[in-house]
Amino acid sequence: MEKLEEQVVLVQSDRDIFDRMKAGEPIRLDDPHYYKIQEIVTRTIGLSAGLNAYTDVDQIRERLSEIIGTPLDESTTVFAPFHTNFGRFTRIGKNVFINHACSFLDMGGITLEDHVLLGPKVNLITENHPVNPADRRALICKPILIKRNAWIGAAATILPGVTIGENAIVAAGAVVSKDVPANTIVGGVPAKVIKTIDG
Repeated sequence: MEKLEEQVVLVQSDRDIFDRMKAGEPIRLDDPHYYKIQEIVTRTIGLSAGLNAYTDVDQIRERLSEIIGTPLDESTTVFAPFHTNFGRFTRIGKNVFINHACSFLDMGGITLEDHVLLGPKVNLITENHPVNPADRRALICKPILIKRNAWIGAAATILPGVTIGENAIVAAGAVVSKDVPANTIVGGVPAKVIKTIDG
């Protein structure tokens, strides 16, 4: 039995840590490949300091493109300060607007489709931890998807694994822990459907 468990651990450690992270598997600080995550985090922290010193939206867009590893379309606007701990798993579409002081914890993956609007201080959190206190420092990641033309109000928080439907609105200050249907308005803590948008 012990040999079988050792083989399972060996197979897991041989798989790419980023593949395991995207699959929602627990990632622990003692993982032999954890240094790969730390290298990206360190680079992102350095680049973010420069991004948040800029006052020109073109410079901000250019630096954020460097952080996420994909060029942002010129139609997308991001206001500083902007915060991310990782950056490499963020994808941002065209005509997206990200207001001041938004935070993206994107190790689980964040996708903003075209025409998404984020109010100031929006938090997109793809990272969580196990309930068990003995394993609490492990990371469990799930992606966030914000679909086309959705609007996230000021200081709203979107939690791991949530999809915000097309044209949906998340009210200011809401905490969203479940998927939001297209063409609805949600609000509250936890967020619930308030009304349907007539289109």
